[in-house]
Amino acid sequence: MYYKFSGFSQRLTGSAPAPAYCPQGLRPGVPSQPQPMIFATPTKVASHSGEAVQYLGANRVPDLQRLFQRSDGVPVHLKRGVPDKLLYRTTMALTIGGTLYCLVALYMASQPRKR
Repeated sequence: MYYKFSGFSQRLTGSAPAPAYCPQGLRPGVPSQPQPMIFATPTKVASHSGEAVQYLGANRVPDLQRLFQRSDGVPVHLKRGVPDKLLYRTTMALTIGGTLYCLVALYMASQPRKR
């Protein structure tokens, strides 16, 4: 006897050999007609788009490479000065504050209620 999982009763039920080897209605095989494309719009290739994109800003990559590759003993996440220090210290303060808040919440949850 063959069994298959019944989605209705959520149990194994007896079945014929074919449905037991093709669970949940899946059937092997290739569809006779290909499915139509949902978005059948032509794509535009970058080389056919005409002129290249013009950027308004200057190339700052060489300057930033010099800044970050300088060996002055400062960690890379603090190399840009005051904004990096402010962001780092704010992140650390929020992390420590959140940890303390979680510990206080766990302590309060572990204490029995006074009636």
